[in-house]
Amino acid sequence: MSDSPQRFTAVGISGSPSATSKSRVLVEYALARLATGGAATQMVDLAGLPADPLLGRGASALVAAAVAATVGARIIVAGTPVYRATYSGLLKVFFDLLPQDCLTGKIGVPIVTGHGAAHSLAVDHGMRPLFASLGAAVVAGGVYATSSQFQDGKPAPELVRAVDRAVAEALALARAGLSGSGAFP
Repeated sequence: MSDSPQRFTAVGISGSPSATSKSRVLVEYALARLATGGAATQMVDLAGLPADPLLGRGASALVAAAVAATVGARIIVAGTPVYRATYSGLLKVFFDLLPQDCLTGKIGVPIVTGHGAAHSLAVDHGMRPLFASLGAAVVAGGVYATSSQFQDGKPAPELVRAVDRAVAEALALARAGLSGSGAFP
C-alpha cells in the first residue's frame, strides 16, 4: 500500500510471548487511535510467528510479510514487557531481521510494560536506541506502564492519556513532517 499525505500506514508490533500481554493491550489501543486518526493499521504479533525464521534459520512467508509491513509503515508502534531491564528477546530478534536504515524517515512509538517503576528507563535506554539503530525518529512521549496501572486487564485513565499523547505526536509528525518518499523534508 502506498502512502499519501491523507492516508498512511501504521504497524503495531507486539514483542511479548504472552497471549495476555499488557504491552499488547497498549499496542492494540494505540493502533485503534491511529486508525481513528486516518492510518491504515496492522498488528504484527511476534509470538505467533515461527521461531526458526525469526532467528534467521530458514525462511517463512509470515516473517517476510511482518518485515515488509514494518518496513512499509510510516509509524511503527513497538510494545514489549521488560525482561532483564530491557525489551524482550522476541522483539530483538525481529528488529535484527530488519534491513539497516530501513526506518529512516519513519516514526517510532515505544511502549514498555513492567511490574514496577524501577524499569521505566527501559524506554530511553532500550527502545529509543533500538529504533534509532534503524534510523527511526522516536516520539518524545514514549510510554511506560506498570502492573498497578491495569485493573482487570484494562489500562488506567492516566495510562490511556499517555498513549493518546504518544499517538497524537506520531500523527502530527506523520502529517506535517514526512514527504511521500518517507523522508523528513
